[in-house]
Amino acid sequence: MRTLGDGLHLDGKGFGLGGGYIPFGTPIVVGLLLPNQTLASTIFWQWLNQSHNACVNYANRNATKPLPASKFIQGYLGAVISAVSIAVGLNALVQRANKFTPATRLLIQRFVPFPAVASANICNVVLMRHNELEEGIDVLDSDGNIVGSSRIAARHALIETALTRVVLPMPILVLPPIIMSVLEKTFLLQSRPRLLLPVQSFVCLAAFGLALPLAISLFPQMSEIETSQLEPEIALATASRTVVYNKGL
Repeated sequence: MRTLGDGLHLDGKGFGLGGGYIPFGTPIVVGLLLPNQTLASTIFWQWLNQSHNACVNYANRNATKPLPASKFIQGYLGAVISAVSIAVGLNALVQRANKFTPATRLLIQRFVPFPAVASANICNVVLMRHNELEEGIDVLDSDGNIVGSSRIAARHALIETALTRVVLPMPILVLPPIIMSVLEKTFLLQSRPRLLLPVQSFVCLAAFGLALPLAISLFPQMSEIETSQLEPEIALATASRTVVYNKGL
């Protein structure tokens, strides 16, 4: 098993997006999708979700360059503030939309977590890993030798990771509200309201299981890029037409 000095195992058994991500993430998703959210509960669940994401992004970054504590705090605060601001702002807009019936307003509110989480996920990735854009990340030739440190490769890595973080919450936060809006009208759940939370938890877990492999498969962890697209000094340092870099997860 090779690690390439980056803290990410190439056998797929790294920390955040492996076996622990779904068990830890599902309760948070259930909380984000709870109906009739108050201001306090909205803030709490968005804070908890972005705290979880910050730890995941930190643990699964390309760790060839050290991350100062100040950068970690900056990224964490930026992600939490953006998530809470977007979620609270969208909820406020929905509440003031008088043309919606109460039932429609409630349904729309259940979709608010997705744009809030997706936007904050991008902020989280960029802010938590901003030092990679400044210092670059290591690129390697076909033999695994480090060719140099590239800021261009770092930009590609962050874009790919950010896109993954947008795709990941899409089925998790969009499918369950649609499914639950149908299931809640069934006789079983109307006659047994205590089953609502367990059923929603199961639906969220199933959506999580579907979304995670889909999102991870969008881009390989070890991505390939042509040397002609990188800095001139890197292109001159190797005879390889392409090099690889660890984009993180």
